[in-house]
Amino acid sequence: MNIVIVGAGEVGYNLAKVLSREDYDITVIDNNPEKCTRAKTSLDAKVIEGDGASQRLLQKIDLAEIDYLLALTRIDEINLVCSYIAKKLGVKKVICRLRNTEYNHNSAFIRPNDFNIDHVVFPEKAAQNEIESIIRNKSAIDIHELKADKLSLVGVLIEPSSPLIGRTVEQVESANLDTPHKLGVVYRGDKTFIPHNSTTYKKNDFAYFVTPSNQIENVKNMCGRPSFDLKNIMILGAGKVGRLLAKSLQSDFHVRIVESDEEKAQRFGTKLSDTLMLVGDGLDIDFLESENIGDVDCFIAATENEKTNILASLIVKHYGVKHVVLHISTTNYLHAVRRVGVDSVITKNISAINEVLNIIRSDEEQLRILRFEDIDVESVEVDVLPDCKYLRKNHTIQDLPQNICLGAILRGEELVLPNKRFNITSGDRLIILSKPDGISDIEELFH
Repeated sequence: MNIVIVGAGEVGYNLAKVLSREDYDITVIDNNPEKCTRAKTSLDAKVIEGDGASQRLLQKIDLAEIDYLLALTRIDEINLVCSYIAKKLGVKKVICRLRNTEYNHNSAFIRPNDFNIDHVVFPEKAAQNEIESIIRNKSAIDIHELKADKLSLVGVLIEPSSPLIGRTVEQVESANLDTPHKLGVVYRGDKTFIPHNSTTYKKNDFAYFVTPSNQIENVKNMCGRPSFDLKNIMILGAGKVGRLLAKSLQSDFHVRIVESDEEKAQRFGTKLSDTLMLVGDGLDIDFLESENIGDVDCFIAATENEKTNILASLIVKHYGVKHVVLHISTTNYLHAVRRVGVDSVITKNISAINEVLNIIRSDEEQLRILRFEDIDVESVEVDVLPDCKYLRKNHTIQDLPQNICLGAILRGEELVLPNKRFNITSGDRLIILSKPDGISDIEELFH
């Protein structure tokens, strides 16, 4: 498959890295010399320095032979023009990143369809959905949908008081048969690993459970982290993510936004009728104390400056805020902030990367892979083919490689969390968690 990526920023670069690793033919276009140099030295891709919205530049590429053009710059107008030109020049499909959600409103005069765009990705909207899911499932550190409305991956911090500490995976599963779950991933210290039946839970583990979506509350109770009463929410930053969150949450919670730019606060404050807009510095201790920061149930650091977000998160955690959600733009600080006490970490760029990968995978009708960059694990959805190696060799679940976890099986409309006595059959759809180096093992076994 031939793919052209316009924009070598955080989203474009990381997508190119993932796709080039899997033997796609990648061409990267960017007008920034430094970004082009980084791409040339670290990616297996052709790199073109220039304007991705230039008709002359795009005509130099045989776009009729290109399967996907991904317009992923930070500027909506460039992405729209680039998408339109690419479709005119014969590219098969276009995926366009847009930051301004106004293009998706029913009343919009200009819509993505006018540019012949096949798929649109809104990173800020994706980040808002992830944060809101965490807030509405109080006390979880991370929640990802593995199968819409059916299956979730739920991250829970194993605190020193957790009843799971010192017990093995097998012991916990046997003692909680009424709470179907599979421990799929453990983040311990600064390492992520796939656990096994003899793995012992330890304090301060970040444990990620595969569970039916209607069992999330029971899994948290099992871990000793029942939901707490959440009423007061403070959002730092009136940017796109902060505003989307406030608009969605203000009818159910007491929401305050702290914005340092007075003009920006006034402009957007009138549009959020049930949200209290405060002009202030989220790093100012006196200001935070005057706003009774200790009484806040959930603090969401969502400014455009990730260093401000990190520092603010640490400050409010010190004041006893029950749940701190940190939004960062890049993946540079992901592992570091996990270790310093922040409850939940969300990055809109990873959300965007996953969305693009899912679109490409769905169209290929091969492996559906969802990447969780913060824990260095991938969720793989694969159909068991009749003549696959697993069935030919009469393997059992206990024969699966140690670097993967079979989280769930979809058999028709039935969702099953398998045990060691369960048999995999032809036509089953498997949802597997794996380290990146385990993907080839999965393909070899089931395809």
